[in-house]
Amino acid sequence: MNVWMHAALGILAGLAIAIPARAAPPSPDEIARLSAATEARVIDWRRQIHQHPELGNREFRTSALVAEHLRALGLKVTTGVAHTGVVALLRGALPGPVVALRADMDALPVTEQSGLPFASKVRATWMEQDVGVAHVCGHDGHMAILMGVADVLSRVRENLPGTVKFIFQPAEEGPPPGEEGGAALMIKEGALREPVPAAIFGLHLNSRTPLGKAGVRPGPFMASGDTFRIVVRGAQTHAALPWLGVDPVVVASQIVMGIQTIQSRQVNVLQEPSVISVSMIHGGQRANIIPESVELVGMIRALDEGMRQDIQRRLVTTAESIARSAGASTEISITPNYDVTRNDEALAELGTRSLRRTLGDANVFLNPKVTVSEDFSAYQKVVPGFFFFLGVVPEGTPAEKVFPNHSPQFWIDERVLGVGVKSLANLTVDFLSQGQNSR
Repeated sequence: MNVWMHAALGILAGLAIAIPARAAPPSPDEIARLSAATEARVIDWRRQIHQHPELGNREFRTSALVAEHLRALGLKVTTGVAHTGVVALLRGALPGPVVALRADMDALPVTEQSGLPFASKVRATWMEQDVGVAHVCGHDGHMAILMGVADVLSRVRENLPGTVKFIFQPAEEGPPPGEEGGAALMIKEGALREPVPAAIFGLHLNSRTPLGKAGVRPGPFMASGDTFRIVVRGAQTHAALPWLGVDPVVVASQIVMGIQTIQSRQVNVLQEPSVISVSMIHGGQRANIIPESVELVGMIRALDEGMRQDIQRRLVTTAESIARSAGASTEISITPNYDVTRNDEALAELGTRSLRRTLGDANVFLNPKVTVSEDFSAYQKVVPGFFFFLGVVPEGTPAEKVFPNHSPQFWIDERVLGVGVKSLANLTVDFLSQGQNSR
């Protein structure tokens, strides 16, 4: 071997020593250990938020708590997005894609009846009414979980490939009347820009799912939600002389019954689930006066875009035709609120595998389609997304002690918070480390 060959081999050996092996992404065991270490703080955050709930676009105290925590982790934090939203960036030390994680922050105008020692006693004004305010949909848990995920991932950033964007969003339940808000405004104000995520993940605590189990579903998962308002106009008269006027109360009642036949008799119930609900009826001032008008307000839910449009058309036709047959008239408006929450097929496959590794095969199941709505769907129209349910009630709990989301008695077993942190953190790492060495 000549002197040049010796020199070349020496240089190569030096380079091999100088270039370190690529760091492996954080392991599930490491994520589990860090998640367990932060669980007490996550529970404390949840209780603080639960005791001090705030309505949509008014989450001032909540967003300040979130932002303070994220800044303490050394993240780049932007506040005031879509009124009170918070967006933070965690850049891993290794190259990789960008993923977004979202939690919703708003509470509901409900007076809490849980009996918890940290139950809400907050009151506020909603639609000109004095109301109780409470976290009875699990948003307090969603925030605490995402704060925990930020804590866990910030501790492994040296081994983290890519960037994590944390999105804390106001007004998921809808902004106050006359205001913009929610996911749509977050997107409009740049939450999905600079940098643009390749995917977005979210979860929802669900009282219909047993504790520690995850419900997943590719494709259409949660329904669209469109609000309709029908004003029926008749001719006011004395209640003793109905033939001298046109009774909008009777016509409105016929419309309520008529539009129920859309879902039960006019659309193919084998194609996708759908629901039409009238939830408010207003009209009249005195028992002896047939009023001039009655207002109906409700929502249409559908899991297929074609059915969604078809149901809207049929609702208008039905209401107008019934009113015309009685000599009344209608004013009808339909406001789109939520699109179908549709999970990307590839992300759902990745998410299911990740959740099974974290929770065990027996604790991950194919969730039925559901007719409630989620404005996470707005993000999914911009970037691919995956959304899943986590159960909050231990199996064997008596049915009379299980209360649905939005019930004033809604409660969660706080053990779900630790499950949520490690599930979402592992899912994030699994997505970011695609193409890296197998975990």
